Amino acid sequence: MNTCHDHNLREPPPESRPYGIRVRLRKGDPFRNLVGDDWEKQHWYATRAEREQALAQMDSRYVYFRPGDQPALDFERVDPQGA
Repeated sequence: MNTCHDHNLREPPPESRPYGIRVRLRKGDPFRNLVGDDWEKQHWYATRAEREQALAQMDSRYVYFRPGDQPALDFERVDPQGA
């Protein structure tokens, strides 16, 4: 992923970010009508620990959910090939 303004970073981004999280919408989610059935977003991290911390935060219950609301996203770990 490109960084728009590298000069605004506190430190340079890591050279390699092999650990990822693939985010997809669940089947039947009406948002798919807007973005398409093949929509996905990927997030990349330098270490497995960073990825697991981000995944735990993403997968937790959103603080402003109403009772009965369920997340409509599926998360999938993406590991480097051969790992």
